[in-house]
Amino acid sequence: MTTSTRSPAPQLELDPAEVSAPRSATTGAIVRKADLQFESRGCYQRARAVGPLLGAQLVQLDVLRIKAGGTWSDSHSTTEKVVLVFAGTGIGTIDTAAQPISRGSAMYCPTGSNVSVHAEGDTGVELYMWESRLCPEQPTSERPRYFGSLWDHTTQLRNFAGTGQIAPTDRIATMNFVFWPGTGSARLCLHCGIQEPGETFSVHVHKRSEDAFIAFEGEGQMFLLDRWIDVRPGDVLFAPPMVLHGARNPHIGPAAKRFVTCGGPTPFDTFLYNAAGLSSEVR
Repeated sequence: MTTSTRSPAPQLELDPAEVSAPRSATTGAIVRKADLQFESRGCYQRARAVGPLLGAQLVQLDVLRIKAGGTWSDSHSTTEKVVLVFAGTGIGTIDTAAQPISRGSAMYCPTGSNVSVHAEGDTGVELYMWESRLCPEQPTSERPRYFGSLWDHTTQLRNFAGTGQIAPTDRIATMNFVFWPGTGSARLCLHCGIQEPGETFSVHVHKRSEDAFIAFEGEGQMFLLDRWIDVRPGDVLFAPPMVLHGARNPHIGPAAKRFVTCGGPTPFDTFLYNAAGLSSEVR
């Protein structure tokens, strides 16, 4: 396979009301799920985990809670979206393609497409949704993959040693590539880090990308800037360009369980695919 590089993308267009908001773009942040502030919007609630208030200019990450029997939708989306099911079951639809979804299911919505999630069962559906705007010159795919799963291990990054600032451990976690250029994603990506007991996904930086990822399963730690921080499912890490970050499962022993994280840099970082020996061209 061949590799390719891209020019840095322009900043995400901001809401004028938020342009003057205080920023933490030099340090990033850990956002606790318990601290999210939800607003009711009919049959669902929405909270912003990552956006201009944290200094994010390239990516936005929201959490949606859809009531049982309710439907969330976005017609002719002006942003590219990746939607992850954190809890519940339902039906996800991208344009005319529909599929049952459950915890760990993911959806990729290209710019201009219609996306919806209908919550089935008695508990509703909780979603994490990444958004970004395309550059006019960015290549897009004619046939992107719309549906995926965190547990799809078809394409992986193994033995990632980081970017050199902190030495890797002898037990390195594996990352699944769920949505990436090879599946037709134009700008966003969705990666799933599987940190088995004692494993670390090596600390690294992205030169031009903002990274937003969540703790999905189990309890572990995320590295941000200069330290390891304990996190629980639903907590979010935001790392601006050139800010060190990573994830690890410090637990060992018979009772230790895996620690799963997911998300990814925006725009996608070609370095990660090069490290896996993969092409970063949009297919």
